[in-house]
Amino acid sequence: MSAPTPDPAAWGACRFCGVANPAGARVCTICGAADPVGAAEMATVPRAVRRRIQFTGGLRALIVVAVVIGLAYTITAAVWSGPPVAPDPLTTSGTYLLPPAQYVLISGEVSGGDFVIGNFTTVHPAGTSVSLAVYNSSEWDRFQNGSPATPAYSIGANDSARIVFTAAYTDNFYFVFTNPYPPTSGLNVTVYIATEYESNVGDDGFG
Repeated sequence: MSAPTPDPAAWGACRFCGVANPAGARVCTICGAADPVGAAEMATVPRAVRRRIQFTGGLRALIVVAVVIGLAYTITAAVWSGPPVAPDPLTTSGTYLLPPAQYVLISGEVSGGDFVIGNFTTVHPAGTSVSLAVYNSSEWDRFQNGSPATPAYSIGANDSARIVFTAAYTDNFYFVFTNPYPPTSGLNVTVYIATEYESNVGDDGFG
């Protein structure tokens, strides 16, 4: 049985880059090389040209498959990993410079039954102190307005202390670390503060 006669209207291929070209093209539509090989001419071109066309075609197919696999992996990994987790504002650490009678604020929402643990230590000058008061949202408003405010948790002036605050209800809580020295003292205090938000879900206590 004789081989089927190629359709002269079928697409051919560039003899240089191997990309498919429409019948009758004078130059490659991709690389611009002259005289693409028509489908009817494919069997008559030198073997080296045919091999180049076959090789470049196979290479392009391999690249397409690799891209598809890469995209599939990226999408699957994103689905399995879930949405990105933003750090909780009440999980933090850092060193702060407090001028006299000034404060630094760390705040965020705490769910009822969850807790915030941590510690603070004055770094400079040695032996100086810092106090902590934790206000709920309504008491924080009073504090900001200069009215008497009752903290939900507090630690008196100290050079070092451990923080263990448990929220009895869900609210925004404001951790206010204050330099207790009067403005006339001119005493700037450097303090290191570290806090960590802990969820009580599935726990029987502090673990």
